Amino acid sequence: MDNAVVAILLIIGAAVIAGVCAFFIGVTYRKKVGESKIGSAEEEAKRIIEEAQREAEATKKEAVIAGKDEAHKLLTDAEHEISDRRKEIQRQERRIQQKEESVEKKLENLEKKDETVNQKIKAAEKQLEEAEKIKQSELDMLEKISGFTQDQAKAYILNNLESDLAHEKAVRVMEYEQRTKEQCEKSAREIISLAIQRVAADHVSESTVSVVPLPGDEMKGRIIGREGRNIRAIETLTGVDLIIDDTPEAITLSCFEPVKREIARVTLEKLIADGRIHPARIEEMYEKARREVEYMIKSEGERAIIEAGVNGIHPELVKLLGRLHFRTSYGQNVLDHSLEVAYLAGIMASELGLEPTMARRAGLLHDIGKALDHEIEGSHIEIGVDVARKYKESELVVHAIHAHHGDVEAKTIIACLVQAADAISAARPGARRENLENYIKRLEKLEEVASSFEGVERSFAIQAGREIRIIVKPDTIKDDDMVLLARNICKKIEEEVEYPGQIKVNIIRESRAIEYAR
Repeated sequence: MDNAVVAILLIIGAAVIAGVCAFFIGVTYRKKVGESKIGSAEEEAKRIIEEAQREAEATKKEAVIAGKDEAHKLLTDAEHEISDRRKEIQRQERRIQQKEESVEKKLENLEKKDETVNQKIKAAEKQLEEAEKIKQSELDMLEKISGFTQDQAKAYILNNLESDLAHEKAVRVMEYEQRTKEQCEKSAREIISLAIQRVAADHVSESTVSVVPLPGDEMKGRIIGREGRNIRAIETLTGVDLIIDDTPEAITLSCFEPVKREIARVTLEKLIADGRIHPARIEEMYEKARREVEYMIKSEGERAIIEAGVNGIHPELVKLLGRLHFRTSYGQNVLDHSLEVAYLAGIMASELGLEPTMARRAGLLHDIGKALDHEIEGSHIEIGVDVARKYKESELVVHAIHAHHGDVEAKTIIACLVQAADAISAARPGARRENLENYIKRLEKLEEVASSFEGVERSFAIQAGREIRIIVKPDTIKDDDMVLLARNICKKIEEEVEYPGQIKVNIIRESRAIEYAR
């Protein structure tokens, strides 16, 4: 057993020793092989370096040769360019030299001309001096002959020239004004006459009172009631004064607010027809009458916008238009007047080539403020402008409302047409009533304005104030001054007098020579 183990150990040890020996032998062999390879590599490297050096030397020689050739070429090109530039410079020098020679020649010619001009100037100065002497001698002779000095003669000529110019200016102004007036009046007359002919409106004089007929005088007592309770109830509910006088079978209703007066009239007619008159019945009939009048207001407003051919008007404005059916101005029904203004403005707009719908709209709404002037402070123009803006009407319509009585300057053609249509409708014969006292005051004011100018002898307002004839003093006012005087009188009338339509100013200058044969 021990011998076997020893044998195994010996075998293992021999194997190990053999392996170690083999390892060392392999290492030694590899070292020799590596050294031999390193030696061959070094030789190869030396060979490559030597070849590279030889190639670099060859390349260097070729580059040097190419550089020399390029340098030679550049030098040759530069020499050619320098030669060309020298030739160009020489040509430029020859040109400059030629120009200098020509400039010198021109300078010589200019000097000669300058000498000639100086000689001519001296000759002209001598001639001017001689002319001044001759002129002075002529002036002295003229002063002796005319008896005027030079300044006096100038003043005389300027005075004559000023008078001639004033005459010419007046003649030209008169010609232009006459020509312009004729053309404008012709066109305006055609347009307005056509509009008036196409709009024929009836005019009824209305007032601020209403008369209710009664079936008999005993009805007056029933309306008054016991101790006046019925009449007090009616007046309290309606806000209208009942006038019961000696007029047979009639009661008068008086109120400045037309809608209230209409409601009271309908209420009273219903009570008279029913026959039962007491406070409770009065209230019932009043409510029925109020509803009927409101429906009538709406109907009249809708009728107006349909007849005028406009649409898109706010419902509240429609109601206000309906209220104008019960409103009068100088006895003229305001709704009928507004419709007529709408028709006239639309026709004139069509004749001028404008859109007639907007003109009719502005004409229909121009007096809308009169529907509220009993309830709101301010003029009907201010109220109308505020109402139109409140209900989103266009600025064109608002401006036409604002300008239709001249409170502001009319800046649009529509506003001018509404002004003209309003004046035409109001100026129709019988369209409006005017207080006699106001009429006389206006005529007196016209004559007073005309007589306030210097040179006016007498003045007469004629044709219901549509024309004023002025007789001037012929010694004070010349023919040329009449045009300017008429213009100044017109301006003063426009500033100080309120009047419908237009006023013609007619100035008359007459010279008479009277002798008697005895």
